[in-house]
Amino acid sequence: MQRTILHVDLDAFFCSVEELLDPSLTGRPFAVGGQPGQRGVISSASYAARAFGVRSAMPTAQALRLCPDLVLVSPRHGMYGEHSERVMSLLREAAPVVEQLSIDEAFLDVSDDPRPGSEIAAHLKSEIRLRHKLPTSWGVASNKLVAKIATEVGKPDGLVAVPGGREGEFLAPLPVQMLWGVGPKTQQVLAAEGIKTIGDIARWPAHRLQAAFGERGPELASTALGVDTRPVVAEHQPKSLSAERTFARDIHSQPALEAVLVELVEEVGQRLREHDLAGSTVRLKLRWSDFTTILRQASLPQPSSVDPEILGVVRALFQANWKPGRPVRLLGVGVSGLQPPVRQLDLFDRTWEREERLLRAVDQIRQRFGDQSVHRASSLRRVAPVDGESPGPPGDPPYKT
Repeated sequence: MQRTILHVDLDAFFCSVEELLDPSLTGRPFAVGGQPGQRGVISSASYAARAFGVRSAMPTAQALRLCPDLVLVSPRHGMYGEHSERVMSLLREAAPVVEQLSIDEAFLDVSDDPRPGSEIAAHLKSEIRLRHKLPTSWGVASNKLVAKIATEVGKPDGLVAVPGGREGEFLAPLPVQMLWGVGPKTQQVLAAEGIKTIGDIARWPAHRLQAAFGERGPELASTALGVDTRPVVAEHQPKSLSAERTFARDIHSQPALEAVLVELVEEVGQRLREHDLAGSTVRLKLRWSDFTTILRQASLPQPSSVDPEILGVVRALFQANWKPGRPVRLLGVGVSGLQPPVRQLDLFDRTWEREERLLRAVDQIRQRFGDQSVHRASSLRRVAPVDGESPGPPGDPPYKT
């Protein structure tokens, strides 16, 4: 039986929620993100701002250079989570199998519904707009790969349905960068061979793909034809993974705090790899000495379970939100938007493969000898948590090697 898979994306989600809360923002170039003086980054940009080249994960200072009239809005992640849950609850009521990819994205398997997939998607699109006042884009196809690309083609506020058996025809004229697994460097190599569209890849001789991409050549050829057998997986897996430390005494030393961040990232990364998952969104939790707690998050360039990639985002969030010397009572790191690991092809930079092999070897050592048996050198000076060692003498926080 041919499957019917829907993909939905909440358009410019953070900005769409902000427009609900403040209608005066509608149609204006604005972005949700941090302030430029605090090394802030853009979390989401309105479509009016995107016309100036503003994109998510861009430094705020750069965004303001591209669009001097850009309105900056501080993120309200609690509100975004509430609106997301309302939409996802509607989807779970409407479809037997829903796989939530992130706060604003999901797959639905409606293969057992006799109605055309486009009719189901149109109904849900209308219901979300009617009930929750949020715009969505939809893709309908026989598999996840093509459904997601169809969504991208139809953005914003679109609905694109690809008939079964015509997946390759639909993909053929699209640029190669729309295909999962094609990164910028791979795109450059393909362009040097005169390959600019997905159809060009599909027509490339198999032996040349094998020579250029090794064991990934056949996979690339298959995806270029629109072949994807992955199932939509209901959410029996965790939506997020996190770790946190509460300190015996408030900590104000930057080296000590960053050492704890390394440990937290190592813990979360190990759990991601144990579940064979990667995350697309990194979250930092900070609690000050007066028990005020803040949560900040940012997206990774691609889903990852590699510690240094997660740590880079965590450090940027920490540096943007912590003022030197300010006492911290609790630190937490989380990763959400979980999914099976998928890597963009990159012919020249394979350092992530070495890093993953190293991390899995370290995971095995920890499983055999305990979590404290091996750490990165940067985390050897460690602060004792509230339920750990005694805090030691006054002065700088206690450390353990």
